Amino acid sequence: MDNALYLIPVTLGNTDIEQVLPAYNHDIIMQLRHFIVEDIRSARRFLRKVDREFPIDDSTFMEMGKHADTQRFSQYLEPLRHGESIGVISEAGCPAVADPGADVVAIAQREGLRVIPLVGPSSMILAVMSSGLGGQSFAFNGYLPVEPAERAKRIKALEQRAWNEGQTQLFIETPYRNQKMFQSLLGALRAQTRLCIAAGITTSEEWIKTLTVEKWKKQVLPDLSKVPAIFLINR
Repeated sequence: MDNALYLIPVTLGNTDIEQVLPAYNHDIIMQLRHFIVEDIRSARRFLRKVDREFPIDDSTFMEMGKHADTQRFSQYLEPLRHGESIGVISEAGCPAVADPGADVVAIAQREGLRVIPLVGPSSMILAVMSSGLGGQSFAFNGYLPVEPAERAKRIKALEQRAWNEGQTQLFIETPYRNQKMFQSLLGALRAQTRLCIAAGITTSEEWIKTLTVEKWKKQVLPDLSKVPAIFLINR
């Protein structure tokens, strides 16, 4: 195994490891003893899911979540500077994509340390693939404003970009606000704008559907209050 900062994808929900992660990942993970993680408890659960025999007690975990001190991220890479590989684990999906892992990777890149991304599920890519909205050009916009007026303004701006450039626009919301997001979209978007809702990707709750806004207004949305979802729009 090459000495590197390994970016380790995790499942997007309660999905069997074998369904979304190659066996090669298992082999790499079993050789790692240093981890930079978004949440220590969930990272430990993931490693046990990868292999019940994983030596948790012999491993070091460094947290990079919401309340982590970003000034310490450089220190986290000390094992790698001394020839010991490190794994980066997010809460879900691929690390360093819309999470703090990007800051750690940026430091490694600046110092010329090797970074190796492992194969695994990305909800954004899977959503684009299954939406039918086109993947030639797309943009992930993260969370939209919570305040209704500001949210509507942002939605209209993203829609305009989609219509002007043919660029698929992606964004997310906290699950318990998915229904409010849906209603905001119906109120702000043009009737002919296509909207895809991709929820619970790769899990037993997976639900992916693309319709024009006009047709969505005649639909009953299933309960997505506890399911992570990605919203996509294009002309």
